[in-house]
Amino acid sequence: MALPNSDRAYSEAIKQALVSHHRQDAYASIRRNTDANAPLIVRQNFSVANEAVGLQMLAWSDYVGRILEVPLSCAQVANGFRGEIDTYALKDMVYLDSRTDPMSQIRTAARISRDSMRDYVFHVAAEGIAETVTGPSQQRKSTQFMPGILALDMNQTMHMKRPTRARVLAFFLPRAVVEEAIPNAESIHGGIVAYTTPLTYLLREHLSVLCRDLRTMNDTMAASHLQTCVQLILAAFQKQARLSDSARAAARAAMLCRIKAYVHNHLYSNELSPDKILGAFPLARPTLYRMFEHEGGLHAYIRNCRLREAAEALLSSPSSRMTDMASKLGFNSHPDFTRAFRRAYGVAPLEFRAMGLQWLRG
Repeated sequence: MALPNSDRAYSEAIKQALVSHHRQDAYASIRRNTDANAPLIVRQNFSVANEAVGLQMLAWSDYVGRILEVPLSCAQVANGFRGEIDTYALKDMVYLDSRTDPMSQIRTAARISRDSMRDYVFHVAAEGIAETVTGPSQQRKSTQFMPGILALDMNQTMHMKRPTRARVLAFFLPRAVVEEAIPNAESIHGGIVAYTTPLTYLLREHLSVLCRDLRTMNDTMAASHLQTCVQLILAAFQKQARLSDSARAAARAAMLCRIKAYVHNHLYSNELSPDKILGAFPLARPTLYRMFEHEGGLHAYIRNCRLREAAEALLSSPSSRMTDMASKLGFNSHPDFTRAFRRAYGVAPLEFRAMGLQWLRG
């Protein structure tokens, strides 16, 4: 595979990003990584903002040129181009958040024959417009404004135009994963699922969270939200094929993810309780309790989250007082906190702090 043009006067950061991006398939390399200590997510950022104006569009074209062709105009090169991509690579997916000026990108039959990219990609136009034509003969045309998820098979041709400045989210999923979930998956190429059902309304809420908060989430929470979005996207396309059982399972998983995020955000509230959660979510009490059976029950889940928060605070805030910590995390007394902590971690809080256990990596 040809490397990008190395004669252009790009900054050193852009040169390194281009060489790394073209010489290795970052998506495949993380999927092959079997190291138990490998990070849950590999995060990368690519931006042409610091390049000379006349090089910005060229740098963007060179970067995405590994899998796509980007037609260039003299005006785009002369006037500059705003383009940035945040990449989140997990073992079972790659998520991109790209912000660009108006542009086009094409996947031709010739490009397909030269590379190994065969993933399915689900595009979400978070801002702006994306107009996509797929298929060499049928010329299926899909227009996305802010609502809707576009499915693309990277083993088929397409031409996407973004006539306005746009923010587009893209979920790259392995071919085997999509084809296992969706019968005749190749037929969804160019298809759009709109936000017109309770399932897709739920998906839209999760996508909004990703747009707003993903950069500041820790890896565990980020992976959970990304995987939940993938479940909902696949379920939405499955639902088009009348596979409602999978849709219900994905909706349940999404609701569980939202409740867990609510618990995490209210660990320091003395009002956190099953009743409070029931007031925040449209669930029956038996349904809520069943959702946490695998965690030992909802009360146990809240207590364990608070103990985990306490353990993190013990390591990150050595001067914090045990009494204050126990009270803020909803324990009735310092002795109650100590007993619960010892049951969970095998040592008392002060011993845990003294030992400096690296429990988060364990």
